[in-house]
Amino acid sequence: MKLFDAHCHLQDPRILNKAPKLISTALDSGLLNFAVNGVSEKDWHLVKEMGDNYPSVIPCFGVHPWYVPQRSPNWFTTLKEFFETTPSAAVGEIGLDKGSKGREIDFNDQIEVFRQQLELAKELKKPASVHCVRAFGDLLHIVKDIGPFPDGLLLHSYLGSAEMVPEFVKSGAYFSLSGYIMPMKVQKANKMLKTIPLERILLESDAPDALPHLELSSLFLVDKDPSLPQEIFAHGRTTASNVSTSSDTSRDASSLPKDMLNHPANIHNVLDYVANLLEISKEELAEISYKNSIRLFSYQGSKVALG
Repeated sequence: MKLFDAHCHLQDPRILNKAPKLISTALDSGLLNFAVNGVSEKDWHLVKEMGDNYPSVIPCFGVHPWYVPQRSPNWFTTLKEFFETTPSAAVGEIGLDKGSKGREIDFNDQIEVFRQQLELAKELKKPASVHCVRAFGDLLHIVKDIGPFPDGLLLHSYLGSAEMVPEFVKSGAYFSLSGYIMPMKVQKANKMLKTIPLERILLESDAPDALPHLELSSLFLVDKDPSLPQEIFAHGRTTASNVSTSSDTSRDASSLPKDMLNHPANIHNVLDYVANLLEISKEELAEISYKNSIRLFSYQGSKVALG
């Protein structure tokens, strides 16, 4: 089986020094490509280096909504320069987040930064990887206003309603699924998944976040790095702060501290779970999602090509 990790963060400081080993293990497991998403000006150079050093890595540059307040006055000029020097890059991670306590960020600022990046993606004819938490109505309004997007929008770790799927599809959206789907009520997840056209389904790890809620014996784990400070950032939907692991492989990941880190090879568990809900074989879903990812990331200058 061929697999394509449509969204991850291998440049994340919690796993950066382990990235070569993580990539090697994931490649051995059948993963062929990783779309590595930057989240702020501070990590774009790391993403670029990773793209330069690994043929399997597709670099993506963007300002994540959590890092909108830290952007510099010249952030947009710098972003455009990264795309000029890195033709293989896509846009991401960008988006909107009305999320959790402690992360209240001026929503008007988020919208302004998001719109600029979305318009740039359309201008450059590149796909954009979009984060959305509790703001799907706002997202759809903006997407309709700026779109459609013939080069594709990747709604990463999609947890929105089934009812909104057709409207997003009309604008050119793809729906990427991660381990975050596992805690959803099965009935809701089923309804949502069966609304998504098969030619629009992608799979992702979102590593180092989105650890699947499964027995540890079925997961690839990331070892603890005691040198990392407690305040190391996370950009997923968890409140993770540092790396942890456990030798107790009988425990379910959902019962462990939220700072457990995800390995990109755990995309195999996402594949199994989603295939089961869709009532198709994992081999069929692997082929479908891989072809969809190749199609989405086959833009001018990219590292992948339709075959």
